[in-house]
Amino acid sequence: MRPILTLRHYNSTWLGHSHVHGQLVCGLRGQLHLELDGRAHRVRAQEVAVIPPHCYHVCASRDGARCLVVDLPGTDWLRTQLRERRPAVQQWLATPRVEAMPAAAAQLVRWLAEAALEDPIVGQQGAALLLGALAPPADAAPAEGRLPLARIDALIDARLTHPLQVADLAAAAGLSPARFHARFQAELGQTPMDYVRERRLALGRRLLSHGDQPVAEIARRVGYASPSAFTAALVRHDGCTPSALRRQRAMTRQEPPAPQEPRDSTGE
Repeated sequence: MRPILTLRHYNSTWLGHSHVHGQLVCGLRGQLHLELDGRAHRVRAQEVAVIPPHCYHVCASRDGARCLVVDLPGTDWLRTQLRERRPAVQQWLATPRVEAMPAAAAQLVRWLAEAALEDPIVGQQGAALLLGALAPPADAAPAEGRLPLARIDALIDARLTHPLQVADLAAAAGLSPARFHARFQAELGQTPMDYVRERRLALGRRLLSHGDQPVAEIARRVGYASPSAFTAALVRHDGCTPSALRRQRAMTRQEPPAPQEPRDSTGE
């Protein structure tokens, strides 16, 4: 039987494969470049990649990365170890993605990295505890008609400089990506990714209007790969460029006060 938990060091050699079992790749040090079914991701410390069964993935690290890898046993193991939590955990494991780990899970990953992983008890119990810390409980799903927008906004703001996908937002809401997408459009009248884009642009506008940071730095802070990409998104959404926004700010600051009505010397 293969070990459930292993420490792995990745280098600049690209590795690509798929397997019949699910897998978690938990970042400890460095940055791992990862493609899941053709979509690019990065795994850093305190982040976890969820790789469902049969998901083709390619990975490498230019400067080296150290990760704790969980090779998940089958459904029988999940049923035995997780009991009533199994359906929620299996749903959480079904979508390929990279997301931030909760603080408790990140602490557990660091502890496991120093443990005797070759011990089958440590492997099985450690993997079960980690799944329990990572996957939302079944009762975390919000009631129909009420999405946890505060939690979704917090995730967007925390991941401004990283790619976000519908699956990441759905996980924060405790829903499947398809169900989350449908609920989001019904409740807010727009797609989740349009919402993410508008929130990032809103922050970009605030930074342009209230500071003197270079446009390139603002673009990076709000998740755009280049100043031109940020400018194009701003023009599409607002019809103006970053320089135009700053000119408007400058004109507002320099606008003279309105003249006062002359006072009648008679007092009438």
